[in-house]
Amino acid sequence: MGLAQYAIVPVRNRWGVLHDGDVKGEYATKEAAFESAVAAASTAMRQGHEVHVSAPARAEGKPD
Repeated sequence: MGLAQYAIVPVRNRWGVLHDGDVKGEYATKEAAFESAVAAASTAMRQGHEVHVSAPARAEGKPD
């Protein structure tokens, strides 16, 4: 099986999930984007793929 990678990325003043070169969705919080990515990663893992999920740390002095 392949590798499924999900990265939480900023999208304007919101958050999205980068997967296969495309940003999916726009979420109000980084946590909401993470939950969506983990749900997709769970499905990919069930299908036998290796899974990587990443999220950036909070920038110092900036809210998420």
